[in-house]
Parts: sequence; structure tokens; C-alpha cells
Amino acid sequence: MSMQQVDADEHLATRLPATLLDQIGNTPLLDLTGFARRHGALPTALVYAKAEWFNPGGSVKARAALRMVDEAEQSGRLRPGQVIIDSSSGNTGIALALIGAVRGYAVELVMPANVSIERKALVRAYGATLIESDPLEGSDGAIALVQQIVNAAPGRYCFIDQYNNPANWQAHFAGTGPEIWQQTDGAVTHFVAGLGTTGTFMGVGRYLKQRNAAIQLAAVQPADELAVIEGLKHLPTALVPDIYDAALADDVALVDTESTWLTTRMLAREAGIFVGPSGGAAVEAALRIARSTANAVIVTVLPDDGSKYVSLGLFD
Repeated sequence: MSMQQVDADEHLATRLPATLLDQIGNTPLLDLTGFARRHGALPTALVYAKAEWFNPGGSVKARAALRMVDEAEQSGRLRPGQVIIDSSSGNTGIALALIGAVRGYAVELVMPANVSIERKALVRAYGATLIESDPLEGSDGAIALVQQIVNAAPGRYCFIDQYNNPANWQAHFAGTGPEIWQQTDGAVTHFVAGLGTTGTFMGVGRYLKQRNAAIQLAAVQPADELAVIEGLKHLPTALVPDIYDAALADDVALVDTESTWLTTRMLAREAGIFVGPSGGAAVEAALRIARSTANAVIVTVLPDDGSKYVSLGLFD
């Protein structure tokens, strides 16, 4: 092998990431301003969105899942031979299954039985074991069941506990928040995010408030307990994650199912942005701000694409 080839190989090695997991983060910020103005936004309002389906595993949850697994390994809570376990409505479970495949851990996931067939297929594709909980009890029922399983055999499992794990929001404080600040050159005035585990909202919100206390934070959740929006929780009638601090939110944006689905479909058909319902709900809330606030620079998060929801009939 020539010296030139050796130098070229060494140069290539310094540019390529070591593993698939190194691709997590640094997602693009999409400009939705044109779409927003076609739907009533003021001419001086700007709307942007983080395209989180660019992460391995296809969602924003890859960020928190990697941070939580890293923390568990570093603290000794996760040891070789143990099984990673958690409850999930889909995206965190998919991310944990992917990370388990890369790191060599078995993964068990408790998911409500009525989650879409696409999400079930994906966790199984990565080799995880799927345990279905009562569909009528939703994510809260999945949380209760995983706690029962862990309590019955605590030494077998490393319980990631995404709803109560500080590493969840810390992933966004360290990654998503700084990315938004840099990608907007610090011009962001409003941040909008849905509440599920609440990790994205808490982490990004805390970081942005630290940089500029005047930035307004809008937390998005379903209008009531009957409004079912995949990935979001109506916190007044659900188990509230320990990591959530309601005092951080400057505003709570309540969205209904019909407007969420309409906005989700419009994003695909008018802007070519194919996202899941939680992304549609976040954009719907961002549009409300853009219609009423001059000179706003609004940033939201599109947690995943729409491929996991096709079987639900949302795009029919």
C-alpha cells in the first residue's frame, strides 16, 4: 500500500463517525415560514422546525434514549448481561431497541396493545421483545406494568424509566437546545413543543431560558382527556412525569384532534413534510403564535415522520 493511500485512509477515518449512534443529533432546522403565511401568519413572523426523523431510529427520542443508556452504563446501573426495559408508546422503545442492538443488550419493551402495527414491527425488527399492556389504560397502564415486571425480578433488568429519568431532559439541554440557539443565531423568540415524557420541552426550554430569559415557551398538550394525539399526554388527567416542572411554561397550548390531523395532512400535501400527529399538533400551536405575534421567530420540534402512523388512517 502506498504512503498516499495510507494518508488517505487516515484522513477518511478522522472524518467518519465511529458508529451509527454518532449520527444522533445535529438535525436540520426547516423553514416553515412560507407554509405558515399561507395559513394566516403575520408577514413578520418566522416559523422553523427541527426535523428529528433524521436521527437513527427516526425520531427525537434517539437523543434521550442514548443519553439514558450512557448514564446507566457509566453509573453501573446497566451491566453486561442485564436486560434494558422500559415502557413506551413507540419512539423511545424503537430507539432503545436500536441502541440495544448496537451495544449488545437484550431489550424488553412494554407498549399499549393498540399502538400502530408499524411501531410494533420496528421494535421487533431490532430484536427487542414486545410486551403488550391494556390498550384502554394507555401509556399510564404501560408504566404500571413495566414497574410490576421490574419489581418481580429487579436484578435481571435495567429500568430506563424515561418519564422520571433526568438524563431524558438533559439530552435536550446539552444537544437540541444549543442546536436551536446556533441555527437561529440566537434570534429565537418562541419555542413550542409537545408534552409526552416532557423531556424535550424541559431540556430545550431550560437551555433557551438560560441564554435569554425573554424567550417564550409554549407547552402543547391535548385539549382534554378525550382528545387522543399520538405521543402527547393530557397531563391534568394522566400520570405527570417527575421530570416535568409546570412553572417553566409561559403558555400551555391546548390542541384538539381534528385540528391536529388537519395540520398534519396539510404539512404533507402542501409542504412535502410528512410527520406524525405530535408534529402536526406542535405546528398547529406554532401557527397560532405566528398569526398573533409580530416579529416572532418561532421554533418547534417535529418528533418523527409519518411512516409509523399510516395504518391509523390519518392520511387516507
